[in-house]
Amino acid sequence: MNVILTFLKNILSLDNAESEVFDVIDKKHTGAVVIARPAHCVSRQQVNENALKVLYRLRKEGFDSYLVGGCVRDLLLGREPKDFDVVTNAEPEQIARIFSNCRLIGKRFRLAHVCYGRDVIEVATFRKAISDDKTQKPRLNKDGRLLQDNIYGTIEEDVWRRDFTINALYYNIRDFSIIDYVGGMEDHKAGLIRLIGDAGERFREDPVRMLRAVRFAVKLAFRLHHDCEAAIAPNAHLLAGIPPARLYDEISKLFLTGYGVQTFELLRQYGLFSILFPATDKSLMYEEADFPKMMVIKALENSDQRIADNKPVTLYFLIAALLWEPMLRKAKEKIAKGLPESNAYYEAASETLTQQVRRIAIPRHLTLAIREVWSLQSKFNARVGAKPSRLITHPRFRAAYDFLVLRAQTGDAPLDVAQWWEAYQHENETTQRKMTQPQVSEKNSKSKRKRTYRKKTKIAATHLLLDTHD
Repeated sequence: MNVILTFLKNILSLDNAESEVFDVIDKKHTGAVVIARPAHCVSRQQVNENALKVLYRLRKEGFDSYLVGGCVRDLLLGREPKDFDVVTNAEPEQIARIFSNCRLIGKRFRLAHVCYGRDVIEVATFRKAISDDKTQKPRLNKDGRLLQDNIYGTIEEDVWRRDFTINALYYNIRDFSIIDYVGGMEDHKAGLIRLIGDAGERFREDPVRMLRAVRFAVKLAFRLHHDCEAAIAPNAHLLAGIPPARLYDEISKLFLTGYGVQTFELLRQYGLFSILFPATDKSLMYEEADFPKMMVIKALENSDQRIADNKPVTLYFLIAALLWEPMLRKAKEKIAKGLPESNAYYEAASETLTQQVRRIAIPRHLTLAIREVWSLQSKFNARVGAKPSRLITHPRFRAAYDFLVLRAQTGDAPLDVAQWWEAYQHENETTQRKMTQPQVSEKNSKSKRKRTYRKKTKIAATHLLLDTHD
């Protein structure tokens, strides 16, 4: 009996009694499906402590506050969200007055960042589409991409500005219910990635949504809705108009989350990879494309495994693997035209990276690292004398060695060279000196002995002649 009473007490104490709020909800969220707390698995105990502080403080000040987006989606899947995003009807300046630890960012649409040390809770005001404002006409750029400024709205208008139905679920801090305007819960249960509204129009608004669709499909093991799939190919070219810096951020999310191989295959399937890495995609089209594809797949497999093992991964290593074959092809063409080998490889590396940076803004420190990894490959052939001991102290040795192993695994480098360096770096100094001594063949040894014998005989004969003369 005590257990039952305790249970009922906990139910009734849900933040000043849920029953008090449910009467308001049906009126306030017209057209939405309200999933009460007992009908879903999201708990406050799973929510970031600082996010809860923001939610409760906004509510205390008389504003509506919700968790929205990927955090709600991940909590429903039993995953730990990376970020907790809050949405409210309070405007940025009002949020700044409420939180002394708040800073406002953005120009086209202002956002509030409430900072608790390194933990940043992003707070956005409800938005609405400009198409809802009949006094303003949508703007298009020369490629046909929709350019829209953000204006404040209500929760009913805000939901239509979000991209996918599974990212448009609102967790209400007032009664711990989930508010669903667009069938997100049904798509969540069905494992479906569906765009809100017309898929083609949403991709034209923001072509990066095509990359996000692929990333979510792979990460969540969901499938794309047929409308979403059909709209990708006609709009894939719009990705070329996205600022290279933004594409760099997306590439990091695509390939450094532990699902690189599946992401690569899906990007190629939908024609998006050719927009991101045109030179690599072209190299995969040649008849002898087995090697470059093997190298890309192997590099992605290795990175996925390292992420699974909680080991660090670097994006520059993956990009070096993606661009290696296009760079080699350029270098061979230059060598065939008579350019010295060292110059050919240097120029090929510069041209390959320059062309790629026009599409994806790879930071300079990463392009320098890629150059070093590439340039060190030829130095692994020198295994005699002092060169190996100098090479092993190079700051990029480990990355360059891993790249050598990757090449050996795909048939692009001799396996015995990679095995020698594997042994060399783990031996003591004495053994390393022995390993780098010149190897004298039996034939050369006999020739050396004959030359030594002739020299000694000649010296002896000279001495004898001198003695006779004396």
